[in-house]
Amino acid sequence: MSLYLILFIGVGILSFAVSQRLKNKFKKYSQIRWNADLTGREVAERMLRDNRIYDVQVVSVPGRLSDHYNPADKTVNLSEEVYYGRSAAAAAVASHECGHAVQHATAYSFLEFRSAMVPVQNVSAKILNMVVLALFFGGAFVFGLNGSFFSLALLIIIACYAVITLFSLVTLPVEFDASKRALAWIKQQNIASPNEYGMAKDALKWAAMTYVVAALGSVVGLLYWISIYLGGRD
Repeated sequence: MSLYLILFIGVGILSFAVSQRLKNKFKKYSQIRWNADLTGREVAERMLRDNRIYDVQVVSVPGRLSDHYNPADKTVNLSEEVYYGRSAAAAAVASHECGHAVQHATAYSFLEFRSAMVPVQNVSAKILNMVVLALFFGGAFVFGLNGSFFSLALLIIIACYAVITLFSLVTLPVEFDASKRALAWIKQQNIASPNEYGMAKDALKWAAMTYVVAALGSVVGLLYWISIYLGGRD
């Protein structure tokens, strides 16, 4: 079994394990009522107000763990479970998403860079899929007739993977910083007991781990295609 196959399998198993851990943590902490008795929406609105942000709207969106901040229309989008929830998990997620709104309002450099990369990342992902599918469904035979075409295809794949990997890596400080801001605000406002604060911190830690695993997978994928390209040149 090749090294990269082992790495891909390892990342896949790790991704599944972290995802399940996050779901279990969220389910557990969602069942524990927040002593402050605030809904996720109320937590979000309070954190925005405390940071003097008045042009961001808090809205409810369908889906589970679908929470996100949209800088394009300045909305904190909370899943129904978080929006209406009065739990440690709901408070953690709501404040985390507001952490992104605070980043936006304060022109946090990593968030601005990540936002600028979104269209480039989306195009790169589409091109990557098309080229890989072309190679998989007979393209390898065609390119094999001319080594330069195959090398060009590999270079395109590597370039696209490099963009996707950079995007994944830049996402890490954005997510960690949002959680840091959220936890600092929760502690400053004194709206959580030490036990509740620990639960919020634990939930956000596992949420951040999903991004770490995603970045790791992107790095492994990039190194894999680089190794193929370099191997073909030997």
